[in-house]
Amino acid sequence: MKISTKGRYALRLMLDMALNNTGNPIRIKDIAARQNISDKYLEQIVSVLNKAGFVKSIRGPQGGYKLTKRPEQYTVGMILRLTEGSLAPVSCLDDEVNMCDRQEECVTLILWRKLDDAIKSVIDNVTLADLMEWDEQQKGNYII
Repeated sequence: MKISTKGRYALRLMLDMALNNTGNPIRIKDIAARQNISDKYLEQIVSVLNKAGFVKSIRGPQGGYKLTKRPEQYTVGMILRLTEGSLAPVSCLDDEVNMCDRQEECVTLILWRKLDDAIKSVIDNVTLADLMEWDEQQKGNYII
């Protein structure tokens, strides 16, 4: 499994919004500058996040975007699934019910399920709040 730039940037965008939340809307232009990402690309990503209700658009000269929930209510898995789709390591695990004709005799299915469970156990248990804490810890490691 490889996370695309869309998924990685969506996560960075959401984390940036959480870290820079002052109560005021945050402009995509400002996030793009801080993250060194094209504002045009971020506009495409924020549109997906907005449609899903992860962020709220505020119009006007002082407009921008706000998170609709608290950082601890967003998991990495929620954000990545929205932008990436299924994160299953093999296509036979994409659906809730495995429709593969070979599942009864497929020994490797055990491996793929274990890998899928491991991925889920990480991405579904790490929140934006956790990433914010890690960011703070990392910054603390570089203080001289």
